[in-house]
Amino acid sequence: MNWSSWIVWGFASTILLTTLMAGSQGLGLTRMNIPYLLGTMVTPDRDRAKVIGIVVHMLNGWVFSLLYVAIFQVWGAAWWKGAVIGLVHALFVLTVGMPAMPGLHPRMASERRGPTVVRQLEPPGFLALHYGVRTPISVIVGHLLFGIVLGAFYVPR
Repeated sequence: MNWSSWIVWGFASTILLTTLMAGSQGLGLTRMNIPYLLGTMVTPDRDRAKVIGIVVHMLNGWVFSLLYVAIFQVWGAAWWKGAVIGLVHALFVLTVGMPAMPGLHPRMASERRGPTVVRQLEPPGFLALHYGVRTPISVIVGHLLFGIVLGAFYVPR
């Protein structure tokens, strides 16, 4: 495994994914704010949650990029292979990860139990559709580009 290539391109692809997701929220394409959701798992302080969430999302991105790179070591790296892995990753996030969030998140209401004084965040629902009908599109595009960047620029040993 080419560790220096993974560090550089894993970081770059994670920056791109995080920027695209934040940009899609800023443009009104989605109401989902992943750093905020991740940060509020740790703290109820809204401002601190955003900072913590960015750090957690960056670390998660690096961990997931390591998985992509491990697959590239077996399959070989190519932009289209990265796109395929990114699509599978996005579909997993949307169909499994987001619906599971209420069970993991101490401040998120669930589909079956509404908000409480502590659980004030809206659950994402299947495909994260509770955050807007364009949310799945922004998640898929972000993860496709994450995989494309890794597949195109990671250099296996």
